[in-house]
Amino acid sequence: MGRIIDNIIGGKKGAARRAAYGRLSGTVGIAANSALGAGKLLIGLATGSVAVMADAVNNLMDAASSVATLIGFRMASRERDREHPFGHARIEYMTGVIIAAMVTAVGVQLIIGSAEKILHPQRVQISAAAAAFLLALIAVKIWLWRFNIKLSRDIGSDAIKATAIDCRNDVAASAAVLLSVAIDKIVGFPTDGFVGAGVAVFIVISGMKLVRETAAPLLGQAPDKALVKDVTDFTLGHSGVIGVHDLVVHDYGPNNIFASVHVEVDADDDIMKSHEMIDMIERDAKKALDIELVCHMDPVDTRDPLVSELRESLALALRELPYVTGIHDLRIICGPTRTNVIFDVVTTGKQSAEARSEIASVAKTVLAETGGTMYPVITIDSDYT
Repeated sequence: MGRIIDNIIGGKKGAARRAAYGRLSGTVGIAANSALGAGKLLIGLATGSVAVMADAVNNLMDAASSVATLIGFRMASRERDREHPFGHARIEYMTGVIIAAMVTAVGVQLIIGSAEKILHPQRVQISAAAAAFLLALIAVKIWLWRFNIKLSRDIGSDAIKATAIDCRNDVAASAAVLLSVAIDKIVGFPTDGFVGAGVAVFIVISGMKLVRETAAPLLGQAPDKALVKDVTDFTLGHSGVIGVHDLVVHDYGPNNIFASVHVEVDADDDIMKSHEMIDMIERDAKKALDIELVCHMDPVDTRDPLVSELRESLALALRELPYVTGIHDLRIICGPTRTNVIFDVVTTGKQSAEARSEIASVAKTVLAETGGTMYPVITIDSDYT
């Protein structure tokens, strides 16, 4: 399968490659689901099975979702313009949400149809030929499921993954039809509606899960841990970088990532040299990580032993709090009546007034141990990674 896909896609890269994958998934989906829907519709009309009829409608809906895939990937591949300076790649995420919503809607319709069948049961009779034909259709859907799973993994697409999950649900629905017929023959009671209801609940649950997963990038989910590590390691790998913090990643669609990070440098180094290093990091990030990285330069006092001592002791004490992940930008400003120790505390999410008071209390306790008149000036930062 992989070789066939490679031959079709060719040597395309980047946005053109994703668009080609989307076209392939959509085209195959339209052709296969239209044929499957027509075949199941004939079987449903001949047998009177609500499960088969619902499954046929589901396949026709799948064909419609494949049309959405075609359109969505085509629009997502458009170049950025004046109205959309960050490009159109998020349309792919929107396509995934639409497909997931359609999966859920089909499940709801199947629940309604199954309820009717439970209230007014009718025995379902399927000939051996029809059953064999239905098995053949299931085999096609299994292939389509694996085909889309392969495509989604190749390019990391939640939209195509949603299509693959929909194919899996179709396999379950079709298999349930055959199961209900077999049970009917054994116990002599029509179970078509009950089996259909069970499959419908399964489809609705998986559809709602898909909606949540495909909508997450649009809502601003936390960045991938591997990406965070790659950006951090890449930045720290440059000579002259002491540390990094305040990494924020903005996802504008697949292969369209923007990020900003604060880069700590020695305050006594030549500012022009440090600025040149920052520029180099930003340029190299595009080549190495394929992201648009903006760096903010933070000077750090590395020669005052008191700064290093307080940074270490405050970090150690504050990390005992479950919502604190670290501190940064510590500096000491001496005044006529007191000495301000200014620093930022990184926390997981927005903290309550009680939590802020607890942070200040811990910091005051640490500074009091120095025996001086030091006062903490704290800025609370959120950890966006």
